[in-house]
Formats: sequence, structure tokens, C-alpha cells
Amino acid sequence: MGGQRGLVLMNPNLIYVVGPSGVGKDTLLAWLRSNLPDHLPAHWAQRTIDRPTVPDGEAHESVTPDAFRSLLAAQSFAMHWQANGHQYGIRHAQLAALSHQLVFVNGSREHLPQAAKAFAGLSILHITADKEVLRQRLLLRNRESLAEIALRLNRLIALAPPAGCGFYEIQNNDSLQASGEQLLQALISIHSGVSSVSGDSNLTLAGGNNNEKQEPTPTSLST
Repeated sequence: MGGQRGLVLMNPNLIYVVGPSGVGKDTLLAWLRSNLPDHLPAHWAQRTIDRPTVPDGEAHESVTPDAFRSLLAAQSFAMHWQANGHQYGIRHAQLAALSHQLVFVNGSREHLPQAAKAFAGLSILHITADKEVLRQRLLLRNRESLAEIALRLNRLIALAPPAGCGFYEIQNNDSLQASGEQLLQALISIHSGVSSVSGDSNLTLAGGNNNEKQEPTPTSLST
């Protein structure tokens, strides 16, 4: 964690989103943006990444690697991490609304311990799916070979949320509408202060069994 400015108070309004590649995280979050009710105001933190933007891709702030290093040296980021050969950062201004609304950060699982240490009490939104569902989605995406997909699936490991964080898990196995409604229910719980704190209990939302306590589901690193 670089460039942290003073003490960060406990605030569950920081929604730190993680999920394995192919789980449909971006599609699900796009559904949420279109269906978020007025009483749940939210800000979607823009990421700064040292790679170009692409058509129909993430609307991130694109900088060169040298420019990213300069921003890092100037302590311009509230959080930053490295993944898949690129540098990712969240500017301080992107988290300014935490005192009065939900703020979504599309984060990295690898960086989660540092984020939880700097932003005590953040809410982890873990979007996952069954292994076979992930395999089918990765095949349809057609970005990797069969061997690469098999290797990715074999690397799946369980997510162990840091103590003291709210933990909300969405099982994205069904239709977009069904999974979106699960996600919306989790956000209503966060907004109303009904938080599941890791180390105590986990809130897993899946199908019609939305309050079932389960062990963390296997996942993989994501950005």
C-alpha cells in the first residue's frame, strides 16, 4: 500500500471486488450499475493502469509505465498493486465519497491483505462460480488454449478473507438477472449495516439459499 495519508477509519462502504477470471465479474457489475436503486448511491472508482485502453474495454486512466512510477513516487495513490505484468492504482480522489456512499474498487485478491490493513472494516465482494461453470465460460471467451484453461482451473485456491472485514460471496452460476439480484441483496445488507464479518460468519448468496453459512469457495487471483 503506497501513499496512504493518515489514519483511515473503519468504513464498510468500501466495496472491494474480487473474483476469478471468467466468472463474469465485469458483466455482473455492469448489470448492477444499470439497476442500482436511487437509495443506494455509489461511486465506481476508476483505476489507473499502465496499459492502453481498448474499445469496449475498461474505461481506466491509461498512463505509461514511467508516468505510473512518477505518480507512485508522488504518493498519488490510495492503493496500488501489480498483476499480470501491469501496475494498477486507485487515486485518493476516487475514494473521497466513502463517508456518504458506497465506493466500488475492482481489486486484486493478491493485494487484499494490504487493502484490508489500510482500510479497516472494508467489505469484500467475492464473485465466484462452480469450477465447471468457470471452465465453460473460459472456453466461450476463447482467449486461452485448453491447456492454459486447465492450468488456470488447477490453480484455484480458497479465499480466506482478512479478519474484521465484511465478506459477501455471490455464486454466479445462474442467469445474469438472478446473480444480479443476489448482488443487490448483498449491497442492501452493507448499506443497512447488516454486515457479515470474517472470523464470525460469512454471507453466501446463491440461488434460493441466500443466508446459508458456507466455507469460502475456491477462487483465483484476479485484477
